[in-house]
Amino acid sequence: MKYDHRQMGQLIRKMRREKGLSQEVLSGLANIGRSHLAMIEAGKRDPQVEILWRIAAALNISMSALFARYEAECQECKDSAHERAEK
Repeated sequence: MKYDHRQMGQLIRKMRREKGLSQEVLSGLANIGRSHLAMIEAGKRDPQVEILWRIAAALNISMSALFARYEAECQECKDSAHERAEK
C-alpha cells in the first residue's frame, strides 16, 4: 500500500471530529499552528513524521494505531471502489 498524505489528512479530520475537538484545540494540543493542521486535513500539506507523532499524541493514540487505522480505512475505500466497479 502506498502512503497518500491526502487520505491521512482526511483520517486526521475524521478522528478529530470523532473526539469532538476543534482544529484550534487539536493544533494547540499538538503544538502546531491551526492553519498548518487545516492544510494537513485538506491534503495540501504532507506532514513530517514528527508532526504526525504530535497529532497522534494529541488524539491520545500511538503512531502504530494511527497507521493501522489509516491502512484499514484505505482498504475499506479500495474495497468499496472495487465493488462499485464490478456493478
